[in-house]
Amino acid sequence: MLKAERLQKIVEQIAKDNKVILDDLSRLLNVSTDTIRRDIKELSDKGLLKAVRGGAIIGSPVHPHFKERQNIDTQHKKVIAQKVLSFIKPGQVILANAGTTTTAVMEALPRDISLTVITNSFPIVSVLEDFLNVNVFFIGGQLNKHSFSTTGYETIEAIRNFRADICLLGICSIDLKLGITGFTYEESLIDRAMIETSKYVIALSTYEKIGASDPYYVCAANAIDVIITEKDPSIADLTGFKDAGITIK
Repeated sequence: MLKAERLQKIVEQIAKDNKVILDDLSRLLNVSTDTIRRDIKELSDKGLLKAVRGGAIIGSPVHPHFKERQNIDTQHKKVIAQKVLSFIKPGQVILANAGTTTTAVMEALPRDISLTVITNSFPIVSVLEDFLNVNVFFIGGQLNKHSFSTTGYETIEAIRNFRADICLLGICSIDLKLGITGFTYEESLIDRAMIETSKYVIALSTYEKIGASDPYYVCAANAIDVIITEKDPSIADLTGFKDAGITIK
């Protein structure tokens, strides 16, 4: 099969299933996984798809709405949320950015826990209204209807008034060399401010987001302390992140 035909097959497959897996494509096209990896990188560079760890997902100029993302990888997010709970202790001050994974963490909190939570996320505020011992600071600013959150200068300045014990950071993508990146400029600035004002940063990421990148820079990979995925850390291939001093859970 010619290379051009192979690339076309990959594009057709991702259009059909919204994602492709390296090993599956290797068997389907009867070439090595290294060849498929190079093909995916070439297609990703052209904007025809988005390369992620172990394969690729459909490229889209529009980041899915919060309501759509709520129904994606729900079981994985629940696994991540349960892992996060071991880091959260009564009395802590927590900064949580807007996202479906951080919202899942809040939903998993013990009902009687005593915390202070600072967030720019409407869904998180909605979840926490039933937690009698959680003191909630909602950060105002310009409403982002796409993510049900606030952004802008006022939001960033308000974040800088706090010093959080933990920042829970739902991320779009992380790469060892390119760092954490985001899909929108405004939300990337919010994430950066939260990281800068927190003692300890936990990045929440489904495994497929690792090794991927988006347009807007948030921080270097080693600016965070922990990466939590749905995978068992003993089998997840994240050696480079461990070597950079990042804990994997």
